[in-house]
Amino acid sequence: MPGTRLHTPPCSRRAAVSRRRFLQGSAAVVAGLTAANCRQNLAGPPAGGGANDGTLHIYTWANYTDDGLAAAFTERTGIPVVVDIFDSNEVMLTRLQAGGGDAYSIIYPSDYMVSEMLELGLLTELDQSRITGLENLKAQWANPAYDPNNAHSVPFCWGTTGLLYNRDASPGEPADWDFLWDNQADLSRRITMLDDMRETLGATLKSLGYSYNSNNPAEIEAAYNRLLELRPHIAAFKTTGFENELLSGDLSVSMAYSSDAIALTLEDDRMQYIIPASGASLWTDTLAIPATAPNVDAAYQWINFLLEPEVASAAVERLFFATANQAAFDLLPADIQNNEDLYPAEEVLAKSEGIVAVDTASTDLFDQFWTEVTSA
Repeated sequence: MPGTRLHTPPCSRRAAVSRRRFLQGSAAVVAGLTAANCRQNLAGPPAGGGANDGTLHIYTWANYTDDGLAAAFTERTGIPVVVDIFDSNEVMLTRLQAGGGDAYSIIYPSDYMVSEMLELGLLTELDQSRITGLENLKAQWANPAYDPNNAHSVPFCWGTTGLLYNRDASPGEPADWDFLWDNQADLSRRITMLDDMRETLGATLKSLGYSYNSNNPAEIEAAYNRLLELRPHIAAFKTTGFENELLSGDLSVSMAYSSDAIALTLEDDRMQYIIPASGASLWTDTLAIPATAPNVDAAYQWINFLLEPEVASAAVERLFFATANQAAFDLLPADIQNNEDLYPAEEVLAKSEGIVAVDTASTDLFDQFWTEVTSA
């Protein structure tokens, strides 16, 4: 699209598979919004360049922006869009601390990372008089604990973390995290875990009956030892890029974010997503403006654009994340509102927990043990 550039690799097999179980012909799409030929996967290193050349530079998770969304924004505002991708909050934070804060005007930190970035002074305090649509947020995001009154961030989407498996390639149906350890011989080198320190160590903590957010050094070390036990059987730590191997049967099960998992379950009936019975991560990803953003005006326009119910609901139908926008949810077809992978039952959510910032000593332990596991 003229004026619009997304850093995306060639389309994979996923683009050719019909999402037949999603409501066909969903037409509640903003004028000018067209589905992309393929969803984004991880791209190369983020582009630099902090000069305000009128472009909106965005740093986000894979699959949160597609060609149609960016093109519609450019058509509406005349502002070109460039999107770079990160695969974990820690990668994003490191990039900003290394001077990348003046390269981007919109970033997508998760809830706990908002808290950490506030302590580091990396986020702009939002002028809410410049934001239209905050009243559309679901009640639970009106005053979130990680950022009271949404003073520095706007909730964009939410979801869960669980296990995505191929029924034809798995030795059984997972019910909980323990499945990975109980079947490690049959699953050897056919497992992927998220390349995300807090998620993967958090899930391991949960498998031991502990909190994702443990500050107890003995519990964190126990999780490290348990993950180290599984390490020889893990094919790779991947946040995305596991899909084709799971479809082909080369992998049996992958730890995955719900938005990525749902896309695959809708493309292939063999793919099943479960939220472990003991509970999992319940995450919120947000929109925020770095303290040194080069194009603040464009950033506010992007936030307002995504808060529009029609824009948000159309994005849900194409990109498979759960919206934090009640007005957008109300526009979704019943088939999507009732999809329990996307919107789990309350009793399922009650067992899950959001990742929160832990104390410095615990963060250092997570860092140490994660480095040791991933380099083993």
